[in-house]
Amino acid sequence: MEYHNISAEDTLRQLGTDATAGLREDAARLRLAREGRNRLERKRGEPWWKRLLRQFKDFMVLALLGAAGISAAAALLHGSGDYLDSIIIVGIVLINGIVGMIQEGRAEKSLEALEKLSAPTAEVLRGGQRKRIPAEEVVRGDILFLETGDLIPADARLLECTSLSAQESALTGESLPCTKDALAILHAAAPPADRRNMVMASTVVLSGHARAVVTSTGMQTQIGKIAGLLNQEKAPQTPLQQRLEKVGKQLGVGAMAISVLIFLLGFLRHVPLLDGFMLAVSLAVAAIPEGLPAMVTVVLSIGVQRMAKSNAIVRRLPAVETLGCASVICSDKTGTLTQNRMTVTNLTAPQGELSLHAHAARRLLRLASLCCNASVQGGGKRKALIGEPTETAIVDAAARRRVNIMQDRAEYPRLGELPFDSSRKRMSVVCRFPESGKEAPAAGRWMITKGAPDILLARCTTAEIDGRTVPLDALLHAKILAQNEAMAKKALRVIALAVKEMPREGVRDMSETRLCFLGLIGLQDPLRREAKAAVRVCKRAGITPIMITGDHAVTAAAIAEELGMADDSGHVAALSGGQLDAMSDAELKQALADCRVFARVTPEHKMRIVKALRETGKVVAMTGDGVNDAPALKAADIGCAMGRSGTEVAKGAADMILTDDNFATIVRAVELGRGIYDNIKKAVHFLISSNIGEIVAVFFASIAGMPPPLLPIQLLWVNVITDSAPAIALGMEPVDKNIMNRPPKPVNQSFFNKALGFHMAVEGLFMGAVTLLAFVLGRSVLGGVDDLPLARTMAFSVLSFVEILHANNMRSERSLLAIGPFSNSRMNFANLLCAGLQTLVVSFPPLCAVFGTVPLNRWQWLAVAGLSLLPTLVMEAEKLCAWKRRTTRRRIPATAR
Repeated sequence: MEYHNISAEDTLRQLGTDATAGLREDAARLRLAREGRNRLERKRGEPWWKRLLRQFKDFMVLALLGAAGISAAAALLHGSGDYLDSIIIVGIVLINGIVGMIQEGRAEKSLEALEKLSAPTAEVLRGGQRKRIPAEEVVRGDILFLETGDLIPADARLLECTSLSAQESALTGESLPCTKDALAILHAAAPPADRRNMVMASTVVLSGHARAVVTSTGMQTQIGKIAGLLNQEKAPQTPLQQRLEKVGKQLGVGAMAISVLIFLLGFLRHVPLLDGFMLAVSLAVAAIPEGLPAMVTVVLSIGVQRMAKSNAIVRRLPAVETLGCASVICSDKTGTLTQNRMTVTNLTAPQGELSLHAHAARRLLRLASLCCNASVQGGGKRKALIGEPTETAIVDAAARRRVNIMQDRAEYPRLGELPFDSSRKRMSVVCRFPESGKEAPAAGRWMITKGAPDILLARCTTAEIDGRTVPLDALLHAKILAQNEAMAKKALRVIALAVKEMPREGVRDMSETRLCFLGLIGLQDPLRREAKAAVRVCKRAGITPIMITGDHAVTAAAIAEELGMADDSGHVAALSGGQLDAMSDAELKQALADCRVFARVTPEHKMRIVKALRETGKVVAMTGDGVNDAPALKAADIGCAMGRSGTEVAKGAADMILTDDNFATIVRAVELGRGIYDNIKKAVHFLISSNIGEIVAVFFASIAGMPPPLLPIQLLWVNVITDSAPAIALGMEPVDKNIMNRPPKPVNQSFFNKALGFHMAVEGLFMGAVTLLAFVLGRSVLGGVDDLPLARTMAFSVLSFVEILHANNMRSERSLLAIGPFSNSRMNFANLLCAGLQTLVVSFPPLCAVFGTVPLNRWQWLAVAGLSLLPTLVMEAEKLCAWKRRTTRRRIPATAR
């Protein structure tokens, strides 16, 4: 049942309550038992053990666990009791699972923050008596008493109100306070922001007092519906998660297929069953990059630290990369693109526009300040403005022009007041001016009236032009209306100001007629200084900015145009919430191609827009600061909440928090995210090409009838230790300077195109070939006859060193000499660390016993060094040839080609 489109009397009748007596206590208890307490339901969090088990659903992880099981079974059948390989594999899987669980198990604080917004107590009418009760015990039909400063405990229909206004910006997105009117009866389809005969739970009474009847409690309130959306909505998989899941599945399937093939070949060649099992385990271990999950986690964590230095706190690791793939940024207007602070920006008098620093402007603001109830406390940086936002803006503008408003109020005391009322749309005060001067009217008693221009102008008979009073004829009247219209088109809120001299004997007759028009005051929620440049950079980077706001369409479209959010034709298309309701999902998706502004929207609208964008293949970043933004923040690929002005609800639902509330920080975060994506891609390229090398060595040795050139524990060492540190160093490469001059990566694009896949295969074949060559040399040339431990030691060492050097080769498509072989200090450290550890593993006797290695002599080390350098030298030569081809192509004119 919607109560905003029926009268207060009908509402009381529908709810079965009485305006003068309220509910009886027994009736209230019955409703409380039937409808539940006035609080938000919290979705139960998933237990830690379920989150941990979910980490093992990845196909790559299952393949590793299968390999560990086969290894353990083989050791059991063999009776050797050597379970070290199985223990290491399970240990690696478990560590990766725990890391994933910790990252995924971030606390869901959104609903807790919503609960904090709830009022602790409420004043109600029960059995004809006013009493204060816990807000949780408020039920539908209770009569509420509301005063200035109250936090409203439930949604309610106003019965009567006096000068009532409420701050609902966090809930509706409307930047200005909502003036209430108990007598209004609205259209059934009116959005929450337009329901001026209703008050909403968890909003604040800014001024006035009222009586209201409760219409909704708990999860049925507007804020309860937002809580319900947060409960229902799950954060989507990020593009990085999708790509890594695909890569993991392909690697897992490939590992299983190759292992089964090798086992079957061995079986047909009458290889002992146990040896066949161990060979299959070796291939499974070789095919799967065990260090990949840990590498991605560490690189993303480093990205988090970099973003924190740029005022962006990331709450969910994959969000670092996701922002780099963003193709659409849906931004709230109030508090995100604008400052959420009304400011006087334009002043006009009947003769024309006034400079804000002119004497006439100062006089206009001085008189307007006397007709305001806002006050200034303190001075300088400690200055605080107390009151309704429009009035504080006027008082602040006057104070900035050295008007001492508190002193003025003492010198020109107020003798009477007609407070602002939504039906009258104006406010008047009568002040006594002892003498003229100081930009004050002539000595005497004067009424000062401010209000809506069309209302006030109709009550004026004269106007003041350059200090002279002239009749307000039709021509002048039309001129002032044109001024008002021009200011409104600039998305300004316009306030008119007029005066009238009162009789000296009293102020009983405060009729607001025969006024003298002074001028118009234009106010605006100004843009953030960096917002326009940030929007421009986003568009250059192929990112479409869209404004989604609870404000009016005309205001939002004007601000969007000022920001430069127009489409390619230079037009700013805007849709309202009502128009959205009339659209099918297909029509909405079609409208998204051109629409840049969505105005007067509800939280449900915001979620629908975000979901429609995602269904069209867009990667959506959503920024916002209000309670009404929280569901859409959670539904988006990445939600960005404002840290200073943002509500705790928005922060709890977001993936990232901008600590400086600066829209430009999003642009910097996009840049860092793109850089992190590129670096992860380099690291994954390095790991997979290295694993291809391992597969080649083991597979072709098996085909040739040779024993496995590498033991499972040696392959684990290479994948987890030797590969991980250089991969992490690759993830810390500096961001490319031109990274924001290219479009974002499509969400369905694979990590690797065909050319890159070919390069990885060739690199892997080359590394596998030199590893196998080292095995052959160690087994027959540089050692004794069939010296298997030496052969495996040489193959193990060559594989480790060739992959360390290969990581350096992955840093850039340009030659190492061009970018500087030692320009990445972290890579230098990783090279030294991994080379030192590898040397230790083949030289230190206790470790030799664990890894099945033997010490090498000087000739054997020289062979290892030469074979390890060979792939890198060949790849550097290929880069040089490619660079020369590109240079030659650029020198040849297009006509010649």
